[in-house]
Amino acid sequence: MKLESDAFSANGTIPSKYTCDRQDFSPPLKWDAPPTGTQSLALIVDDPDAPMGTFVHWVLYDLPTEITNLPEAVPNDATLASGGTQGKNDFGKLGYGGPCPPSGTHRYFFKLYALDRYLELASGATKEQLEAAMNGHILAAAELIGRYSRQR
Repeated sequence: MKLESDAFSANGTIPSKYTCDRQDFSPPLKWDAPPTGTQSLALIVDDPDAPMGTFVHWVLYDLPTEITNLPEAVPNDATLASGGTQGKNDFGKLGYGGPCPPSGTHRYFFKLYALDRYLELASGATKEQLEAAMNGHILAAAELIGRYSRQR
């Protein structure tokens, strides 16, 4: 699988509209078809460069396999109209919370997983709960890294 965005290239700078410095929209994402046998998709976005350890920006799971992209500015609702359930980020909210590094340039890892089943977790699951539920069910994964530093 390959994960891409029309908003930034691999290892490129994430535009400020997708961060706490502007609108804090989720960026558009797209991917190719998952492998045969995939029942659902999951997405985790995190920042391993955060001062207190990895900071989670987005947890999304049980995306139907017919979905091959997420548009810009996905609503931070418990469930998406097209299918999928939102987890809780480390800001303590459902859905996407954009880059907001306290200093320096941070890396943001967008990780998409193809799973052999639906996880059926309630909305608000954490990254740790999602990873535990995915254990042994990952058929493939794709990653896109973006970078951001605040302009003050």
